[in-house]
Amino acid sequence: MTTTATPPAVAPRRRSDVRRPSLLRLTGVELRKLVDTRAGLWLLITIGLSAAVIAVVQLIWTPDAEQTFANFFLPSMLPIGLLLPVLGILSVTGEWSQRTALTTYALVPRRGRVVAAKLAAMVLAALASVLVSLGVAAVGTLVAGATGGAGTWRFEASLLLHAVVLQVANVLMGAAFGLLLLNTPLAIVGFLLLPTLWTILGGMIRPLREPAGWLDTGRTMEPLLTPDVTADQWARFAVSLLVWLVVPLVAGLVRTLRREVS
Repeated sequence: MTTTATPPAVAPRRRSDVRRPSLLRLTGVELRKLVDTRAGLWLLITIGLSAAVIAVVQLIWTPDAEQTFANFFLPSMLPIGLLLPVLGILSVTGEWSQRTALTTYALVPRRGRVVAAKLAAMVLAALASVLVSLGVAAVGTLVAGATGGAGTWRFEASLLLHAVVLQVANVLMGAAFGLLLLNTPLAIVGFLLLPTLWTILGGMIRPLREPAGWLDTGRTMEPLLTPDVTADQWARFAVSLLVWLVVPLVAGLVRTLRREVS
């Protein structure tokens, strides 16, 4: 009499045994994606070069008395603040324009975690941009001091806080438009055109001038380039962010969560 040995049954691996990537790891992946594409890499290079070029121009043509740390820091933020939102748009829309959304959301089915990682990566990029501005200002101040300029290091701490708020708001606004439109050219044009159009209409049409003081980001963000911001100016800034950041961000998040991946 013979017996047949049967191999022990292998219990199927439970789904709970599979560890999902942490938000920190997803954020690291999103940061790496910023330089994985030519567009993202060259945009980051352009951001750094533009800040450096402005400092060089100031060293050549700005009066010696105005060559101070604060005066180098603030102008370097302007091109960065203009280009950072484009980086935010590329980060969000790249999944759809490069057709990687299917892979990304297959590996991480909970899309909200992916979006949260992208936004976290954008915030870190904005903070890094402030460090770039500080570095450019420091180098400019050192060169100015060595070449006969004022070279003074006086700097209000509130300016640093305002710079962080401004750059984070800018990049998140770009990401919000990217989430809402999910198309790179359309999101870039929409982000640049709509606020500009509102600025023009607010200046031309009398009944819109008062609302423009609350909704025109060009006006509400301008006080953040100064060390002192009043409560009224903070309120106007918050209202403009509600319209241009929070509303498109929430609507874009809903659309991203519901859009079919093909």
